[in-house]
Amino acid sequence: MTRPIPMAEIWRGALLESVHLGHAVICDGSGQVVRSWGDPGLVMYPRSSSKMIQALPLLSSGAAAKFGLNSEQLALACASHNGAAIHTHRVNDWLGQLGLGDGDLRCGPQDPDDRPEHERLIRAHESPCQVHNNCSGKHAGFLTLGRHLEAGPEYHEIDHPVQQAALAAFEEVTGEASPGYGIDGCSAPNFATSLTGLARAMAWFASARDRSDRQSQAAAQLTEAMMKHPELVAGEGRACTELMRAMGGRVAIKTGAEAVFVAILPEQRLGVALKITDGATRASECAIAAILVGLGVLDPAHPATRKRLDAPILNRRGINCGSIRATAELRF
Repeated sequence: MTRPIPMAEIWRGALLESVHLGHAVICDGSGQVVRSWGDPGLVMYPRSSSKMIQALPLLSSGAAAKFGLNSEQLALACASHNGAAIHTHRVNDWLGQLGLGDGDLRCGPQDPDDRPEHERLIRAHESPCQVHNNCSGKHAGFLTLGRHLEAGPEYHEIDHPVQQAALAAFEEVTGEASPGYGIDGCSAPNFATSLTGLARAMAWFASARDRSDRQSQAAAQLTEAMMKHPELVAGEGRACTELMRAMGGRVAIKTGAEAVFVAILPEQRLGVALKITDGATRASECAIAAILVGLGVLDPAHPATRKRLDAPILNRRGINCGSIRATAELRF
């Protein structure tokens, strides 16, 4: 099958109102596909779901050790955070370690998704800074690697040593030559791959503890940092944070723009990648929850699960009008 399949349904009353189509792949530690839905060969942009891959050279180069980075900083290097104080304070401290500041970032300012910080900026008559950008942790990692490599300040450019290191790591773990790249919302290159390549990369992370090479050790550290600090990977109310908490530090998951989601399951040595074709986040969250339930790592009755899988749709008066459900094709 090469066409997308129905993955999430929106029901209102007794009628099916909307359907979200998508593709998904599960790979094992050897890189083989163990299950797929839709087109496993779909060429796509991972967007922010690939941040842990982009962070690999930060560790494997020795830069993280040289600058004494801790697990919180490694989690932030993989994060798409809300711009809350717990995120911005840590990124600012990290930049200070490097003798750098907000102006050295190349991700651009972003109004924080964190409501308390958003309201604080309004009350203080302040504008958002680049540290509020959801990718500022990744960019702090890029700056750290750039300092280690003694490279120039424009670390986001495709021919910069930082991005060339990221590309080399990306192609190594996906097992594919990338067919090209697009510019992400944070101005960094985002390398394309097949959905199977992305799932293979997540399975490579999941099985990293089975190998002793430097790159695999880096992958294991990044995965552990994400599982240890789910609040830094996203933020309160976000699917990544809430579902990782629900799984008790056993699985790392990461969303990406345009309805991409990945999962790293170290205990099972499995990697998951999915893409909803219309870019709807509600559908990608529903689909990843269904797959994680099917793999036995997420409790279907957990409040974080029920918020996204078979979840009620409430109107502005709190009346239950329908639900978002995973399709029968996606259930195990």
